[in-house]
Amino acid sequence: MKRIAVLLAATALAGCTADEKPVKPPEAPLHSRMLVLDTHLDTPTHFERQGWSFADRHTLADDLVQLDIPRMKDGNLDGGFFVIYTDQGPLTAKGYADALAHARGRSDLIDRTLGAQAAQIGPARTAADARALSKAGKLVAFKSIENSYPLGEDLSLLEEFYKKGVRLAGPVHSKNNQFADSATDTPRWNGLSLLGKQWVAEMNRLGIVIDASHASDAAFDQLLALSKYPILLSHSSLRSAHSHPRNLDEERLKKLAAKGGAMCLSTVFLSDMNMSSARAALFGKLERIGTLAPAEQADLNREWRALDAKERMWAADFEAYMMMVLRAIEVGGVDHICFGADWDGGGGLPGIEDITALPKVTERLKAAGYSDADIEKMWSGNVLRVIAAQGK
Repeated sequence: MKRIAVLLAATALAGCTADEKPVKPPEAPLHSRMLVLDTHLDTPTHFERQGWSFADRHTLADDLVQLDIPRMKDGNLDGGFFVIYTDQGPLTAKGYADALAHARGRSDLIDRTLGAQAAQIGPARTAADARALSKAGKLVAFKSIENSYPLGEDLSLLEEFYKKGVRLAGPVHSKNNQFADSATDTPRWNGLSLLGKQWVAEMNRLGIVIDASHASDAAFDQLLALSKYPILLSHSSLRSAHSHPRNLDEERLKKLAAKGGAMCLSTVFLSDMNMSSARAALFGKLERIGTLAPAEQADLNREWRALDAKERMWAADFEAYMMMVLRAIEVGGVDHICFGADWDGGGGLPGIEDITALPKVTERLKAAGYSDADIEKMWSGNVLRVIAAQGK
């Protein structure tokens, strides 16, 4: 797991006409009839594990992973953005080189892992790709970059990753870097650096969606002002639900909506994070789980679950999450909300512990009075609209 210091109003379904939707039986449960996407899937952390397969079913009792192909089908998660995450390192030539090698390797690992399951899941680079894959009965795999640190000071590398299929990227993670201030660090640039502003222009030129999650308030403001196209927050919570700099305040959500963007709601930072010394030690192991032998992976899972029984990492639960979701919809509107729970990156709460719980969210939204069309906008339509609006 990575460290956590941590979408102009649109027509329904992003202009998708009825004949473009995947055909699903009308008698099927509402959630299973929708195209459901999540904008931030950290599961590639697990793709390099010895003896582990993304195609196999895992359970929370025997594995820390929250997402695999069988459970995607159980929770009707049709796909989303698989993350190329790189931890923040020194802003030096060697730091950049090491980070770039890691990011290239992680991108290739995602391609190999998903390619091995090509009968079940396919790569998407456009909104039309996602709809076509779903209509064909396949799962949908976009790619994203969390933390543009690996680019160093060479913005031409963005085109390399665009050609590798990346369609969403954020400038920064939990520490300031060469592009922007992080929400969880002391300001250095008071938002974006000059290079960060150039990064925005290159993102717009290529047609990669800008992800403002993890950016400081000032950086968010500048990303929103400078981008010619709508932006996303791929995995963020609402600050009115819990006051934390990583979360977005309601006024900024309104500004995001006014410019056509969308906030994809996370399950993290709905409370303070209980990062005890014991939990920190386990996180250290989890971050290098790809280097652990299967027996060591099993030991890590047992230790993690034993600690969960003694102390909770988050004080929030499914009810707190849904309160935040409903408030965010009230503030931002149904055209500007989406979902990115941060699966396998620290997300998950009691009652919504893995992706099999997603139908419960749809049930609550329906009970709150939202229409089927509005709910599907939030599950996928808004995200696909933003992708389609990138000028490419």
